[in-house]
Amino acid sequence: MVFSSILFLFRFLPVAFVAYYLTPAKLKNLTLLIVSLAFYSWGEVRYFPIMVSIILVNYFAGLLIEKWQEKQALRRAVLTVSVLFSVGFLAFFKYSNFLILNVNALAGTAIPYLEVTKNLPLGISFYTFQIMTYTIDVYLRKIDAEHNLINFGTFVVLFPQLIAGPIVKYTDIHKELHERTISLTDIQDGIALFILGLGSKVLLANSVGALWTQIEQIGFRQISTPLAWLGILAFTLQIYFDFSGYSLMAIGMGRAMGFHFPQNFNYPYVARSITEFWRRWHMTLSGWFREYLYFPLGGSRVGTARQYWNLFIVWAATGLWHGASWNFVLWGLYFFVLISCERLFLKRFLDKHRLFSHLYLILAVVLGWVLFAITDMNQMGLFLSRLFCYQGGDDWMFFLRNYAVILLLGAVMSTPWLRYFSDKHQKLARLLGVPFLLVVFLLSVAYLVDSTYNPFLYFRF
Repeated sequence: MVFSSILFLFRFLPVAFVAYYLTPAKLKNLTLLIVSLAFYSWGEVRYFPIMVSIILVNYFAGLLIEKWQEKQALRRAVLTVSVLFSVGFLAFFKYSNFLILNVNALAGTAIPYLEVTKNLPLGISFYTFQIMTYTIDVYLRKIDAEHNLINFGTFVVLFPQLIAGPIVKYTDIHKELHERTISLTDIQDGIALFILGLGSKVLLANSVGALWTQIEQIGFRQISTPLAWLGILAFTLQIYFDFSGYSLMAIGMGRAMGFHFPQNFNYPYVARSITEFWRRWHMTLSGWFREYLYFPLGGSRVGTARQYWNLFIVWAATGLWHGASWNFVLWGLYFFVLISCERLFLKRFLDKHRLFSHLYLILAVVLGWVLFAITDMNQMGLFLSRLFCYQGGDDWMFFLRNYAVILLLGAVMSTPWLRYFSDKHQKLARLLGVPFLLVVFLLSVAYLVDSTYNPFLYFRF
């Protein structure tokens, strides 16, 4: 698949941005719509009709919901149809074979898997949630319906964040869809963010992720306990720099086109609780579940038992959103248990003991990534036994020598030290900023030229 490599972005971006900048202001959204549909179709042309149908159904749904202001039953029916239509595609492609697997296991049947759903439409989990924010907000009268089909289509398929987020609500960019200015400052900031994201992905995520890949290839049964810990620490850094790197690239590309996408990561590994971690990690997703699921269920305005039931639903859904596998559901429920414990008693203790709270957060998150990274339950159990039932060996020394520098660099760069340095030494930061970005860009390009496979982990979701 063409999107499996970051090199596709480099082939596509120059053409897209040249076309965009040369287009008159009144036609820029049309250019973006065409370019974005071409971007999507290049790798997933067979799913092009699905994308077009989702755009049209939700566009007309918004118009009808707005038209029938005084007809609540009709408004609710249109909203229901639009949501079921969008979520239906997500459920069919992402969860049908998962359902068949579990039915076969429970009932002893042999229902064949659906071949058509083996490959997900790219970004379907992201753009489905994104488009739902529009119809729901129109229904709740938070926004007016979008009457221009081109503007609406541009919102849905805006290519920088189409396939891996951040999840951009219509309310985030509706003003910029109608009128935006593209300043030299925005272009400069956008390029800087893009390069930082590129470096995060290519130089950090890919490099440190190679350690986890090698450990998977060796087999969990053959590794020592120290190597198991090195491996999951490597994955912890890999998934952060991989996803936050793409988010920065998307935000940077959007900025260069005059859009201001919401922040998606805010140094989550410096948090002091799981509650705080999820205010810093994949912020647009956690915000979506809070606003469009937790609050409608009653949030914290209901009784204590109902509050925890609401949390249970949200975290089960969060896990299932990430993948059609029980390990993701377990991952989500693991965070439900930790957040519930923090609400009940643990948060007060963590607030009083700063060092312990940081150690607790890192250990809890690292163990969570074990549940996330390993889909096979037997292999997951084996890996967890390697972590906590000591298995000796000196294999870890070889890998530590090879990866010590990148592990240390990744650990440092996952903290806000660079931001603190630039804030404290602004003149020096301005002096070194351009050379630093140039070095990061050149090293990233050199790495890409030497490598043939650079997948984004979150493309599969």
